[in-house]
Amino acid sequence: MNLSFHIAKKYFFSRKKRSFIHFISLISMLGVCVGTASLIIVLSVFNGLEELNRTIFKSSDPDVKVKSANSKAFDFDPEAFQKIVELDNVINVIQVIEDNALARREDDQIIVQVKGVDSTFETHSQLKESVIDGEILLKYEEENYAFVGGGVYNTLNLQTFNYLRQLELWYPKNQKMNVLNPESNISKVTLPVSGAFVLEQQFDNLVYIPIELMAKLTEMEGERTSYEIQVANENQIAQVKKEIKSILGDSFEVKDRDEQNASLYRAIKIEKLFIFIALLFIIGIASFNIFFALTMLVLDKKEDIKTLSALGASESLVKRIFLSEGGIIALTGGIIGLIIGVGICWSQMHFGWLKMGMQYAIVDAYPILLKTSDVIISIIGISLIAFLASYFPAKKAVKFMNETITTIS
Repeated sequence: MNLSFHIAKKYFFSRKKRSFIHFISLISMLGVCVGTASLIIVLSVFNGLEELNRTIFKSSDPDVKVKSANSKAFDFDPEAFQKIVELDNVINVIQVIEDNALARREDDQIIVQVKGVDSTFETHSQLKESVIDGEILLKYEEENYAFVGGGVYNTLNLQTFNYLRQLELWYPKNQKMNVLNPESNISKVTLPVSGAFVLEQQFDNLVYIPIELMAKLTEMEGERTSYEIQVANENQIAQVKKEIKSILGDSFEVKDRDEQNASLYRAIKIEKLFIFIALLFIIGIASFNIFFALTMLVLDKKEDIKTLSALGASESLVKRIFLSEGGIIALTGGIIGLIIGVGICWSQMHFGWLKMGMQYAIVDAYPILLKTSDVIISIIGISLIAFLASYFPAKKAVKFMNETITTIS
């Protein structure tokens, strides 16, 4: 066994003398332990939230979305559309006209996001698992239906397939304002509700209707606001994006699911970074106790340092003794904290003992995702803090050793 580590271990684990220095060392170890466990748990919570958002967006957002780069809508090109449909790995392409409108029923009203979609939406929508009432149906024979989010459904007190409680959608006409007859400025459609879904609060105000009806309501005949594309193999999404760009050109934006929600993921990563820095800073403050403990230990072990000096010990040996002492304190606390943090995260991932407490949550248990990269970064951070906390007391020990040699000489 390395001599410096052996001596440091004797200093820490010696039972002959439980001094105040030893007590401070244990407090330091406890601080590092708690800080490390908290660091692992909090980082895993952020990972879980990010993964939960991906699960939610997988149910609501397409694998690839095509929009105009310069305007709200673009002219529908049947030839280009067919080329996209025929691409390898493309399962389905949904044509979309999307805009905000006013939804009403009797005296209740709410601003909603209306999406006019083609008939393929009914068979390829990922929202089937999120339906809470009714079914996904937009058109049957000559009858049009609306498929709505839970917020619209509850706010307007709607009922599925109830023709006495139909949904009204109001949209302003693209014309000069007629102040004498205000209602002539508004386009209206009235249709029954076929079903309702609950996914996440931000999707509560969504309303799906047939694209032909949406085109009539918004006066966008012959135009589309986006194409929503479903890909067979997620590993081929980048290739599909490249092929779509070659078909449509630079006047269109082609984004995968993460790019569609880039601002949210960026915010999560920034919050995670700041939390990591804050918790690492807390561990650093706890490590100040290591600095004080080692400083007092150097003063307490003056005679040992003199003896080692007399026996011909080198400066590096003395320095390594106190660096090893700091390492034992910090890394022991860090390892115990890692075990606790990883254990809590693992148990939550596999047993879900902490529940969300929400009736229509995507997942029942609070989301946790443990990543090896977070554990490695935490170990590196703790090791760096342990080295910095131990370096200066070790340097002080070497200085004291040199002063002893000078005195003897």
